[in-house]
Amino acid sequence: MPPDNALAVRLAARALGRHGLAHAYGHVSARVDGGHFLVSPPQPLGSVAVGDPGVAVPLDGPLPSRALPEVRMHRAIYRRRPDVGGICRFQSPALMALSALGRTPRVLHGLGAYFSPCPPLWPGTALVRDDDSAGAVAGMLGPGRAIVLRGNGAVTAGASLMEAACLAFFLEDAARLEIALLPAAAGGAEPIPYTADEAAQRAVGTGGLFERMWHFLCAGDSEWQLQN
Repeated sequence: MPPDNALAVRLAARALGRHGLAHAYGHVSARVDGGHFLVSPPQPLGSVAVGDPGVAVPLDGPLPSRALPEVRMHRAIYRRRPDVGGICRFQSPALMALSALGRTPRVLHGLGAYFSPCPPLWPGTALVRDDDSAGAVAGMLGPGRAIVLRGNGAVTAGASLMEAACLAFFLEDAARLEIALLPAAAGGAEPIPYTADEAAQRAVGTGGLFERMWHFLCAGDSEWQLQN
């Protein structure tokens, strides 16, 4: 049974912290209805407390006082993408390193297939804290599942927050693989990216694929254990 929105926010927040996808910064959110979403509180994701209700944010009007300025990116994506039910904003190490080279992960393994041919790279280095910039990030994301922010992590968007959190892990894993292959590529051994058809065939959600990754991400969480 899918978790309710507040529980999903707490579980996803702590999961990203537990698995090294976020440190002091980052935020996750879940769409509540056509006019609102729920975002994690303004604190390190790994420290979100059991039972925390999160911060309700309207799609129109000013941000609530407890919503971090970059939550504008969530709002801009939800406005543009009615198919999106959850968003993760995180800062993971391999993605940071790859983006510093001006690159984003190619489809070199199965988990990278969800971002074929590769996520767009937002070129700006300033924090995205105004509506115009947030709207531009959402526009560059387009219908995709992720956008990498140069030297500043990434944003993933999924049909649910569970899916967005899984995509965050997938994207960092794709970046880890690309970084690991850099020495081989420097020596002339180029990796073989998936073709568009291969990526489309691999980027599936059947067989409990996202559910199993969600289980992996949440295993050991006290609230997850109570629910399962």
